[in-house]
Amino acid sequence: MSGDRVFFTFDTTGDSHSLAAYRSRGGYEALAKALTSLQPNDVTQEVTQSGLRGRGGANFPVGAKWSFVDRKRGVVYLCCNADEGEPGTFKDRWILEHSPHQLIEGILLAAYALGARHAFVYIRGEFDLPLRRLRSALEEARGAGLTGERILGTAFSCDIVVHRGAGAYVCGEESSLINSLEGKKGYPRNKPPFPAVKGFYGAPTVVNNVETLANVAWIVAHGGAAYAALGNKANPGHRLFGVSGHVNRPGLYERPTGYPMKTLIFEDAGGILGGRPLKAVIPGGSSTPVLTAGEIETLTLDAASLQQAGSMLGSGGLIVIAEGTCMVHLLQVLTRFYRHESCGQCTPCREGTAWMDDILARVVDGRGQSADLANLQAIPEGILGNTLCALGDAAAMPVLSFVKKFGDEFEYFVANRRSLNGGCLEA
Repeated sequence: MSGDRVFFTFDTTGDSHSLAAYRSRGGYEALAKALTSLQPNDVTQEVTQSGLRGRGGANFPVGAKWSFVDRKRGVVYLCCNADEGEPGTFKDRWILEHSPHQLIEGILLAAYALGARHAFVYIRGEFDLPLRRLRSALEEARGAGLTGERILGTAFSCDIVVHRGAGAYVCGEESSLINSLEGKKGYPRNKPPFPAVKGFYGAPTVVNNVETLANVAWIVAHGGAAYAALGNKANPGHRLFGVSGHVNRPGLYERPTGYPMKTLIFEDAGGILGGRPLKAVIPGGSSTPVLTAGEIETLTLDAASLQQAGSMLGSGGLIVIAEGTCMVHLLQVLTRFYRHESCGQCTPCREGTAWMDDILARVVDGRGQSADLANLQAIPEGILGNTLCALGDAAAMPVLSFVKKFGDEFEYFVANRRSLNGGCLEA
């Protein structure tokens, strides 16, 4: 495995996702190392030392999460969250399509560290090629003795089961995922107890994101200290950043944490379409608060920098917005999505997402009233922090940030029954 990259260590070809190709670039050597020379706690310590944090959006320290599991209770489960439903995010899909064995090796190493005999991959229902690639990779791994009984001739055994979701955004939340995996409605659970204490069928369960687990083999191969030396010291490592929207070269970029946001947008992604000025950036998937062009001048791609700017790094999906885009229309697209995806269990989210969508639909239709703007601030404030899971917050934060930072456009739309700039810029 390359020492300076974690993911983009090879050229994607017709068979680069295969077991033979993965082994040719050092695949499964970390697993062999762990099973023959490391104790489970040694793997956990390496991950803890690496400073790896969850790449699904929560940014929680992975080693700490694993340490919460009481292995003495008997059965422990591991769940890989491959339900990548955050708009603007497509990093996990790339791993599943082009390096599924890297994920499988990471799952096996995590299962070894946790003492988990059974692991699950909960994959987004809309994924087709990622699902086929993952299933094919698991067949290859089973045939090579890399999953199942007595892996690589050792006492460690682990089965990996793929479970296809039904297309619910809320099942990206770990307790909703577990409910769905058990065959129940994908409703979030009250916490505590957290899944690491009482999760799948009441047993200790760790839920980690695809990108998170795909880092583990590199960490075991090179050591936690080597990973901690990459990127930002307080939030180390490499991340996959998906850049979409009004840029000349949209796509996926592997960069160290702490990388300048402007460099990623204007150099790596080729700058703004048509040479237009930058208007705004949604930095971590559609649920993160929007930032204006002026706010990103000195920002770096790490949790602390984004937090200081009043937003979040989230899932690493940057949505770039050029001047000429109507922010009212754009926000309506987002609110429509969150209204549709609310599971309906919590009243603030169920009612609030519908109210916000109705108001924006009315404004866009030219029937907006001045009271609507006040309600677009009051309603999300009533949702924030008052739901079982973060979907309510995910719906509320964009509304609050859009109305706060681009209030003149909303006021103009209500007063003149049309957009300030005549409509949305076409990509």
